Amino acid sequence: MQNKWYGNSFRLGMIGGGQLGRMFIQEAINLDVQVHSLDPDNDAPCKSIATSFTVGKLTDYETLLNFGLDKDVLTVEIENVNIEALEELEKRGKKIFPQPHILKIIKDKGLQKQFYLENNIPTAPFELVENKDEIKKYISNFPYMQKLRTGGYDGKGVQPLKTELDIVNAFEMPSVLEKMIPFTKELSVIVARNEKGEIAVFPTVECEFNSEANLVEFLFSPADISIETEENAKKIAINVIEKLQMVGILAVELFLLDSGEILVNEIAPRPHNSGHQTIECNVTSQYEQHLRAILNLPMGSTTLVQSGVMINLLGEKGYEGNVIYEGLENILSMEGVKVHLYGKQITKSFRKMGHVTIANKSLDSAKKIAREVQNNLKAKA
Repeated sequence: MQNKWYGNSFRLGMIGGGQLGRMFIQEAINLDVQVHSLDPDNDAPCKSIATSFTVGKLTDYETLLNFGLDKDVLTVEIENVNIEALEELEKRGKKIFPQPHILKIIKDKGLQKQFYLENNIPTAPFELVENKDEIKKYISNFPYMQKLRTGGYDGKGVQPLKTELDIVNAFEMPSVLEKMIPFTKELSVIVARNEKGEIAVFPTVECEFNSEANLVEFLFSPADISIETEENAKKIAINVIEKLQMVGILAVELFLLDSGEILVNEIAPRPHNSGHQTIECNVTSQYEQHLRAILNLPMGSTTLVQSGVMINLLGEKGYEGNVIYEGLENILSMEGVKVHLYGKQITKSFRKMGHVTIANKSLDSAKKIAREVQNNLKAKA
């Protein structure tokens, strides 16, 4: 018989207290799972709904070790955490998902790319550089995307290098130089695996980026791709999580080329921006699926119930201060519109303040409503 995972005798630790943790806790409440959160921000989105909330640095060894000592299972909503503390907790018998050695690979984009090579997972050609000066060796192979090996998030830590003149803007830190690949679509597949090795994969979605913020602006579910591409994308995502032997939920971001070839861009070992729409559009949300996976419960159905479009609600450029949501009541009157505000009191340019999902039987209708939502809803100060 499995150990009891519900009620106040079981303690699940969430390392990170942002919006991903908040939506995870909202699902955990449905199964009476007590979630305790750690975050450096005293006003983090998880604070108001976690069973307990601890303020502390996620990269500090002692803070993370002490937080984990009285927890039965630990998970993360951000990769930039102290791996050594997690490894020590694992030695002491704590269950940590995703496993610390996997976080070590994924938080370093250089190790990530090497993992793809070693496991024959298709990805764009790349070089590893230690500093700006080393980039000059590869001028003849430009253009590249320079990606910081560690610390980049939400579009930060990425710099396009199209010509030699761009090197002046390059990062002076260890980086991946990834060959700039002409692609037709950016896709994402969310896949989950529990300790028993059971795997569930969600339908592929399509991402449309805001070029200025380098963040997903629109997400379309399902992706407008062929059945063959859909199957190939899922197959790649399953292969990645199996090769990692990872427990938990994994977002696999992909490039679709003109030739039909699919390349892995990056992976994230946690609930992901490209899975928000699963709350309204799939039988099981990515958050519930992550919970099921880390508790070794049966995987939930990933069946698409209805089509949907997800819009990230970003802070309006040029505004900073106490947030005011313009147009909120107007969009709540629109059919199929579901608003998720993350509880952040202060808005900044391009800060993720929430998201909106538009669910509809027709994806074209959902897209039309999504454009109206985008034009009407603004996060200002």
